[in-house]
Amino acid sequence: QVQLVESGGGLVQAGGSLRLSCAFSGRTFSNYAMGWVRQAPGKEREFVASINWSGDNTYYADSVKGRFTISRDNAKNTVYLQMNRLKPEDTAVYYCAARPGPTTTDTTTWVYWGQGTQVTVSS
Repeated sequence: QVQLVESGGGLVQAGGSLRLSCAFSGRTFSNYAMGWVRQAPGKEREFVASINWSGDNTYYADSVKGRFTISRDNAKNTVYLQMNRLKPEDTAVYYCAARPGPTTTDTTTWVYWGQGTQVTVSS
């Protein structure tokens, strides 16, 4: 069974940066596409970014394009989300997700989910 554990969330001022990490275990990491999804209070889950198994194909939500970067280290079984120029509207619980096969922006197709890490951006 796949297990995902996020870390790196916290409180940051607007304009600041954070790097989220997600540790993958239980299966062969390089067989899985990875993604980040966020959920703000009172809102539905929102796709943030995704990356294919090799790391050479990435997708981003328009709201984070140019500010966030997703990457992965298959030797460390870890996916990262570097978040720069953070805005108060980025405040949410950020979830790591995994799915076998190709990556997608459709959050309903992600199979495995972490517990989430809180990111709070103050103005």
